[in-house]
Amino acid sequence: MKGCLIALAVFIVLSGIGLGIYFYNQRTRTAGDFETEKPVITDIEKKTVATGSIKPRLEIAVKPQVSGVIDELFVEEGQLVTKGDKLARIKLVPSEVNVNSAQNNVDLARLRLQEARRELERQQTINQRNLDVETARANYENAKQEEERQRALLEEGVISQQEYNRFLLDLNLARADYENAKIVARNTVKQFKTQVDIAEQELAAAINNLQLLREGAARNSRQVANIVTATVNGMVLDVPVKEGSSVIERNNFNEGTTIATLADMSNLIFEGQVDESDVGQLREGMPLKLTVGAISDYSFGALLEFISPKGEDVEGTVKFEVRAAVQPTDSVFLRAGYSANGDIILDRKEQVLAIKERDVIYKGDTTYVELLVGEREFERHPVKTGLSDGILVEIVEGLDTTHQVKVLKGPENESEQ
Repeated sequence: MKGCLIALAVFIVLSGIGLGIYFYNQRTRTAGDFETEKPVITDIEKKTVATGSIKPRLEIAVKPQVSGVIDELFVEEGQLVTKGDKLARIKLVPSEVNVNSAQNNVDLARLRLQEARRELERQQTINQRNLDVETARANYENAKQEEERQRALLEEGVISQQEYNRFLLDLNLARADYENAKIVARNTVKQFKTQVDIAEQELAAAINNLQLLREGAARNSRQVANIVTATVNGMVLDVPVKEGSSVIERNNFNEGTTIATLADMSNLIFEGQVDESDVGQLREGMPLKLTVGAISDYSFGALLEFISPKGEDVEGTVKFEVRAAVQPTDSVFLRAGYSANGDIILDRKEQVLAIKERDVIYKGDTTYVELLVGEREFERHPVKTGLSDGILVEIVEGLDTTHQVKVLKGPENESEQ
């Protein structure tokens, strides 16, 4: 028991001596314990970073005109195609119900055409014999004869001028009715001809539809509907179907199955997001420096062309979408979907006096640094700061390149701030 007490007493004494030495060293620490750095002349850039990806400006999903099964694919990913090149051939699997319905439409259209032609022939016969204007012609002839008879009586003084004028008016009306009847007869023939033309077009459409269901191509058509072709020049980015896959045609009620995705890889854009704290400083036309994760040793130029007017909440932070046109380059091939970061330069100062921002002490509205003023002695010196990039800060007033600024590290810097 006595040995334990002696050991505890020795431990307490030694601990006290150690703490005393530590606090003494802390109090007696001098300028020789600190490093100093001189201000330098350098360029400072303030920038924000937009995170996003590289995308083609024009990306087209090619869809079929008919439903069926992929019989053969003519392209693969990465292949260059031109407008009109074959992409795939579709084997049609028509429904018997649809084929029968199309056949019935052909028969019905043929009957309508026959009926329209009969009506046209009948009307042409009536017109050639003047049967449709006969009544009006007879009324006109009667009115003309009556006018001649009444004119003779007027000349003999048997009737008055007023009575004659009434018969003259009847003659003019009968003449007008006769002319109108001839015009109506000609128009009626034209109407029946138009009905024949419409019936012929309906029959042709019905036949084309039937042939399309059976063979995949319409009569007198240069394009085969079951052959899917490229709609633009570009590169095949994706072929999401395989031979034997079922596909659905594009129509008003269905988006259709994508056969291939095409894009112009010579015209790329960068789509990214910027924090709301920086978006107010962005302007269209600003340059961007793009770095792609897959190509770390190369950077690409771009020009900002779009800033979204509406932000989106992304994990509790409001982000704004931006879009920039990537400047073309032949040295490196950019693939669609590459993740990328875009450095947007908000402000830039060239050849200005700067120090490390860690060495600046902020206290209230005062900004100062600690300068070496003598051997192993520092004093606080006010400075006026300017542009900062987060590492270096511009010194507008208060320093020159001959000054020695104390390097603040760790707890010293935090405690002063």
